[in-house]
Amino acid sequence: MTIAEERIERLHHLASEAAAERDTDLAREYVRLARRVAERNRCGLPKEFRRFTCDECDAYLRPGVDARVRTRPGGHVVIRCEHCGATKRYPY
Repeated sequence: MTIAEERIERLHHLASEAAAERDTDLAREYVRLARRVAERNRCGLPKEFRRFTCDECDAYLRPGVDARVRTRPGGHVVIRCEHCGATKRYPY
């Protein structure tokens, strides 16, 4: 694991802790930092990180608290951000 990937993992952990303590501004800052580290080092973000962050407002999403999660008959999951209303879909 490279240094950049380790930093992204650490920022993901910090963002989840900040979101659990209801400090949304700090969690957003950690998400932005992790995305910037990934961009600069040309490495991807982990699947868990991508699924639980909003692309529009950089919020760290917690199902049932900050995000509404629904499954659809077509075989996909729909996540709606409660902060900005953005919708994300992915297959399951």
